[in-house]
Amino acid sequence: MFNVVRKSIEWGGRTLTLETGRVARQADGAVLVTYGDTVVLCTAVGAAKPKPGQDFFPLTVNYQEKYSASGRIPGGFFKREGRPTERETLLSRLIDRPLRPLFADGYLCETQVVCTVLSYDLENDPDMPAMVGASAALTLSGLPFMGPIGGASVGYRDGEYILNPKVNDRDGMQLDLSVAGTDEGVLMVESEASELSEDIMLGAVKFGHQACKEVIGLIISLAEEAAKSPRDLPELGYDADALKSKIVDMVGDEIQAGYAIKEKEGRRDAIAAAKDKVLEAFAEGEDPEFDAAAVGKCFKSAEADVLRGAVLKTGKRIDGRDTKTVRPIVSEVSVLPRTHGSSLFTRGETQALVTCTLGTGRDEQMIDSLDGEYKSRFMLHYNFPPYSVGEAGRMGSPGRREIGHGKLAWRALNPLMPSADEFPYVVRLISEITESNGSSSMATVCGSSLALMDAGAPLKKPVAGIAMGLIKEGEDFAVLSDILGDEDHLGDMDFKVAGTDEGITALQMDIKITSITPEIMEIALGQAKDGRIHILGEMQKALGSAREGTSAHAPQIVTIQINKDKIRDVIGSGGKVIREITETTGVTIDIEEDGTINIAASDAAKIDAAKTWIEDITGEAEEGKVYKGTVVNTKDFGAFVNFMKGKDGLVHISNLKNERVAKTTDIVNEGDEVYVLCLGIDDRGKVSLSMKDVDQETGNVIGKDGEE
Repeated sequence: MFNVVRKSIEWGGRTLTLETGRVARQADGAVLVTYGDTVVLCTAVGAAKPKPGQDFFPLTVNYQEKYSASGRIPGGFFKREGRPTERETLLSRLIDRPLRPLFADGYLCETQVVCTVLSYDLENDPDMPAMVGASAALTLSGLPFMGPIGGASVGYRDGEYILNPKVNDRDGMQLDLSVAGTDEGVLMVESEASELSEDIMLGAVKFGHQACKEVIGLIISLAEEAAKSPRDLPELGYDADALKSKIVDMVGDEIQAGYAIKEKEGRRDAIAAAKDKVLEAFAEGEDPEFDAAAVGKCFKSAEADVLRGAVLKTGKRIDGRDTKTVRPIVSEVSVLPRTHGSSLFTRGETQALVTCTLGTGRDEQMIDSLDGEYKSRFMLHYNFPPYSVGEAGRMGSPGRREIGHGKLAWRALNPLMPSADEFPYVVRLISEITESNGSSSMATVCGSSLALMDAGAPLKKPVAGIAMGLIKEGEDFAVLSDILGDEDHLGDMDFKVAGTDEGITALQMDIKITSITPEIMEIALGQAKDGRIHILGEMQKALGSAREGTSAHAPQIVTIQINKDKIRDVIGSGGKVIREITETTGVTIDIEEDGTINIAASDAAKIDAAKTWIEDITGEAEEGKVYKGTVVNTKDFGAFVNFMKGKDGLVHISNLKNERVAKTTDIVNEGDEVYVLCLGIDDRGKVSLSMKDVDQETGNVIGKDGEE
């Protein structure tokens, strides 16, 4: 009944198996990927025909995790998976990026790739199996996919690269890098690093690419036995070269003049006018020679020829810069009066307004994943409103682009964030992109670094980011520093590098051509380093390190450490004690399992009151120390005094006064506030107190001669 084909290799010390023919047989391509005990089902389906008037390639990649894969039931009322999590969105993007450029030009049929995690062994992350499975499914499908690609993750520790490190081995890893590519070269890189050098990063990419080649060989061997007959390559239905030639003859000079305008808005208007002129000319008559979609596609190609040719021939770019110069930078901090930290970072026509908010432990983000629930103390949210590019558009929840750009900036800053011991605050950054013509994600990195330092967060070092581009025609190429939006759209590479003056903390690369060589990457990394150092220098003009102390509008936090065995005493039965402390003093209290207690309030006096209260509960009485307490019970033999929160001691009748006392209540009654001296603690923990040795007016100890 089943015509099952399986292929396996040893990969990173574990067996990687690709299987097809048993599951999801009605999909154009379906591959079950097994790595350890992690299993991912990857399918690919392409529509038979494009929709009428379709002028773009509608590819959708959906990565989804089923909680049953790790033996868990989702939280929430409905107890089922809902909208994609941030991780699912990020991995969908990760898989999409290297696949998209490999579809044949002119293929416009709706295509969907679905990667479903069915089993997760808590050791082998499903991300790379999903990448490999998506590539294999497309290769088997018969769709015009010019793959396959391979994918691999790379770690780095103690001078060694590690292929596909296990989840529980990633703590302390200096690098978390994902790479994808063809046999010829690299297509995509995504990484977070601990200030690693350009040489180490380049070595990691090469190491990962070599591992990709092993997977590509496995996919090819599977395809040789199980691939479907390829679909016919799409026909354009028109002579693209002839159409482009007509467009150049008609408005070539106007395109050239448009791209000589340095300002984005003026340049956009000039190019739009030239395009309208072409569309109008070809739309005349009842049976136009070319439809609007064909004209639009070839007009863009003509645009690309103008921009790319000028850079390669003259070394000059749209705005007159050479290939290495960074646009003018203006850095400002404390631009908003009531936020805990803020910055406005402007680079050319790209601008990020970033705010930093400091919170307490109660503000930590709870994340529910296949690995279980965990908390995050650092959040970075990126927003890209339509006005930032001079457009009117729909405002809604963040899309894949916003989530992806925010995560890239988060990765750039995360290795430099202070630990909870150094800075007990929860941190949330919000980057509002108020202008965009170039890399807004790298502007977010720079603005976020400044906002953090403005808020008093002891960032270990300032972090800056820069986006690099590439123009490549045959053997000729030019690497561009700090690319404009048009250079991104019409160029061959978007290569983003963030880091400190010491090394790289995040790297992301997307290629629109089939691949790039290590030589080009090395040049791009070197140019990016020079640009990054320049940007850090410009940022330092506004603020070079964290401010002393936090904003007056931020909560103040004091951290104390108690014995873990005393946590129950602070919380009390049913939370009675901690509730009384917070309600009485007006503070917020967060208690960790190791006995760390963070006390937060806007008023230092409230913090001091709560701190004293907790110390009284958890502290031990000290012999020879005077305490102020309350009489809670009287007996014939003496009085019991509550002298520390939750602690009682006995003042024997002989220690009530420096004279003979006939009756305890002659001296004290329940509710009286008195000063007591700790005389000692016996083996059973019983505390002996004295009133006669302390002046009840001042609380000072009285000497043997009766004087204080």
